[in-house]
Amino acid sequence: MVFYFTSEVVSPLYTIYMGKDKYENEDLIKYGWPEDIWFHVDKLSSAHVYLRLPKGLTIDGIPKEVLIDCAQLVKNNSIQGCKMNNINVVYTPWANLKKTGGMDVGQIGFHRQKEVKLVVVEKKVNEIVNRLEKTKEERSPDLAAEKESRDREERTEKKTQIQEIKRNEREEMKKKKELEELKSYSSLMKSDNMTTNEDGNDSDDFM
Repeated sequence: MVFYFTSEVVSPLYTIYMGKDKYENEDLIKYGWPEDIWFHVDKLSSAHVYLRLPKGLTIDGIPKEVLIDCAQLVKNNSIQGCKMNNINVVYTPWANLKKTGGMDVGQIGFHRQKEVKLVVVEKKVNEIVNRLEKTKEERSPDLAAEKESRDREERTEKKTQIQEIKRNEREEMKKKKELEELKSYSSLMKSDNMTTNEDGNDSDDFM
């Protein structure tokens, strides 16, 4: 089971989601998207919360209001963290999550620590949590199928982009060739004119 929430504080809207338990979290780690940003309470047990970014947006472009929504949701879903003030919430791109065979179910590490960011949550804000809870939906998605569909779409987009680049290159080569032929023709015409003039002079001299 995966819980989905909608952050409605900015436009366009943002989708936030988290697994029901550590086994769902394991699947989310495995089948995450490159557009996903992972959130977790630092050094404490908590839910694994994901924010799905629009294509083209990076972690540094997350609207502040959306970042706060994610941090509040993580805090609220931490048994210890929900009772504490001034907790740290870490977040990083899904691609930076590291999973090795020796780790427990739901446990992760990072490939690059420098890509892990931190936001401080002073206290729980009920208004934010309640707003998010009103948008909550429970689903049982086929995460593997969704990931494959997304990857297939990306492969198609990249293929289209490559074809467009090659088409533009062919057009440029064609234009270049036409320009070179035009220059060559113009040069030839000048040469012909010079020859004609010389021929005319020879004729006058003969007469």
